[in-house]
Amino acid sequence: MSGSRARRLAARRAGRRRAARRGAMVAAASLVVAAGAVAGVLAAFDGRRAPDEAAPPGVSASPRLAPLPAVPSPPATSESASRSPSPSERRTPSPAPSGTGTKREHTGTVAGRLYRHPDSQVLAWVRSHSGDPRHAVIASRIAEQPAAVWFADHSPATVTARVAAVTSGGAALGRVPVVVPYAIPGRDCGGHSQGGAPDLDAYDAWIDRFAAGLGSGEVIVVLEPDSVAQTECLSAGDRADRFASLARAGRVLKAANPRARVYFDAGHSGWNAPAQQATWLRQAGAASPESSDGIFSNVSNFHTTADEISYDRRVLDALGGPASLGAVIDTSRNGNGAPPDGEWCDPSGRRLGRTPTLSTGESRIDAYLWVKLPGESDGCKGRPGTFTASYAYDLAWSGPAS
Repeated sequence: MSGSRARRLAARRAGRRRAARRGAMVAAASLVVAAGAVAGVLAAFDGRRAPDEAAPPGVSASPRLAPLPAVPSPPATSESASRSPSPSERRTPSPAPSGTGTKREHTGTVAGRLYRHPDSQVLAWVRSHSGDPRHAVIASRIAEQPAAVWFADHSPATVTARVAAVTSGGAALGRVPVVVPYAIPGRDCGGHSQGGAPDLDAYDAWIDRFAAGLGSGEVIVVLEPDSVAQTECLSAGDRADRFASLARAGRVLKAANPRARVYFDAGHSGWNAPAQQATWLRQAGAASPESSDGIFSNVSNFHTTADEISYDRRVLDALGGPASLGAVIDTSRNGNGAPPDGEWCDPSGRRLGRTPTLSTGESRIDAYLWVKLPGESDGCKGRPGTFTASYAYDLAWSGPAS
């Protein structure tokens, strides 16, 4: 790209960002109003804690995400890209993939065992409630399992050290940590989990500091839940800018640690059609090996593992890209599948899904992960994002799904 063209693109991008900032307050008024403060950063707590809740940990909890569809949508009559609204084509962050639709052997899995970080809400509850009758079930079925660590607050001054504490802890034990950067501007379209960096320039700088904490060991990065699947609230220009920042984030993360595996947001099987999701993912750099190792799905949702496997393979087939691209699935709460009534907020009758593992036995499925920590409330059975023992026990009492 010539220097003059690069300068023109940078100027256009800066102009769109200035316009977005001017219209942010107006746009936010048309979006879903949050029912309560998001708990992605637990430092905002007022200190009054119910006996059923855990003390805040030193790292971010998994926040309450958007009220996404819990029941699969009726199948589309066609999965061609023309059936879905087309995102902006003004910016293509990665080269077009080749070999779309052909069968490929997947070879990109991570070896080893997943890491359980010792600073979490469930572990805090277990340590302080040894006499609780629910203790044994919660301790053995939830607290002993490895789960993702979220970084949901825009804190440039501390994020490198916080990420390094997790990745170095995993490396010391020869385990693979899972980390979740969740600070994209406009996340959740300004709804329940609103927040993040003030703009994309700040986000890009935050990602640089996040990447500096990744170390040199194996690590899985679940990059920005909702950031690709939930972009309907963005204009075509703002969507293109977000996708460019996500593609950049993938490149920065993988350059900082070549052993990092970076997965992009594919929503879940009850949301966007695979062809539409793949179109957006491709524009966000998810088909480029310089940015991506594949996709993730079902974060904070309830769809069955079988449905997610089928959906993820269809997205990957539509996405194209190298044979190494795979998928990881959040199985933390999907043991009974999605509730038939479509309830998304701590629905009753759910249970733990398959335990986290890097050995799924399924082609193109790299891992089953607990990205959303079981027992952290969506906001109905406890304060949003807080670990609530009664909810955890309800999920765990019948044990994890096989």
